[in-house]
Amino acid sequence: MSSRETVLARIRAALADVPAEEAPQDVPVPRDYRRSHVRPGEDTVTLFAERVADYRANVTRTDRAGLTDAIAAALTRREARHLAVPAGFPTELLPTGGWEWHPEPLDVPALDGLDGAITLAAAGIAVTGTIVLDTGAGQGRRALTLVPDYHLCIVDAEQIADDVPDALARLDPARPLTFVSGPSATSDIELDRVEGVHGPRTLDVIVVESGLDAARTA
Repeated sequence: MSSRETVLARIRAALADVPAEEAPQDVPVPRDYRRSHVRPGEDTVTLFAERVADYRANVTRTDRAGLTDAIAAALTRREARHLAVPAGFPTELLPTGGWEWHPEPLDVPALDGLDGAITLAAAGIAVTGTIVLDTGAGQGRRALTLVPDYHLCIVDAEQIADDVPDALARLDPARPLTFVSGPSATSDIELDRVEGVHGPRTLDVIVVESGLDAARTA
């Protein structure tokens, strides 16, 4: 008897007492696992900011009134002047002055020639310091945040979930989901870290909190 036949025979033996009319979806599977690793009393937004910063991304926390100034400060710090803007991004948030905003659609050479892209997010995950994009309004297609060397992402504090299960419950699995944990980076067998290989080399995140009195950097 071959290995394949042995495995199949064991499967048939294990299923011998299963009624022929029973389907897999008829049998509940217990999912008794911890849904969040946030400690009791821990502030989700603060944890998210700390974890994002651990990935070598810059995090700014601001209130809604200070958002435009926070965007201007981030772009000035990075010397980013030419930026892609996805459809659905609230243009009233964009600062005026020495910036050029390039609305989609843009081809790959045009994206590659820009300083970066500015987007919203679909969700954030505090425990992992992850940003989730789903190509919704204000986020754009994947190429928009993968081709340029710089990504400025704005996350509303209310979008930040404690952990992965909570975030997944808020997202539509039928949409193309992109999970971003810090700037794009990889390392070779000698553990030499190289950034900007599969996406933006630099990531800035602005967390918008209604309860904050003034902009502050985490």
